[in-house]
Amino acid sequence: MDISVLTAPGLGSSGPLHWQTLWEQQPGIQRIEQKNWDTPVCAEWVAQIEQAVAAAGPQVVIVAHSLACIALVHWAAQTKLHIKGALLVAPADAERPSFPKEAKGFSPIPLQPLPFKSIVVSSTNDDYTTPERSHLFADAWGSRFVNAGPKGHINASSGLGEWPEGQKLLKELLHDWNTL
Repeated sequence: MDISVLTAPGLGSSGPLHWQTLWEQQPGIQRIEQKNWDTPVCAEWVAQIEQAVAAAGPQVVIVAHSLACIALVHWAAQTKLHIKGALLVAPADAERPSFPKEAKGFSPIPLQPLPFKSIVVSSTNDDYTTPERSHLFADAWGSRFVNAGPKGHINASSGLGEWPEGQKLLKELLHDWNTL
């Protein structure tokens, strides 16, 4: 059975130069669309994840960015569906005082182990979280932690193009390599 990859962009979605959008040009990679990218409600985002996973099946790997990482852990805490794994890139700290007020229901962030393999990728100079918080998330979720160095929010502004380092991490999840 082929493993599908679902991308899950964060607040505002991922624009044309974002690595997620570039990855979606490849066969077998599809975006989880949200009804409202700019004033998100966590329960609505979770429902869209549920629908996308139900359609894709249990061999899917989800590649979430920013706020979608938080939506994904909320989804994992309540779903009965299964996935193969998740790449959680630059998880936005929905509990920080400067968190956007237009995003509703993402706090508190679930801090229980995820029921699938996962990798958290964090930057040392992300404006939306600290490396310490990302490491705390990875520990709580049972995820492998990867420090990407100074890459900002690991988005289009970071100038990563297709982000080959991220593609390598995705391949580890897809092939269940023992580096996890």
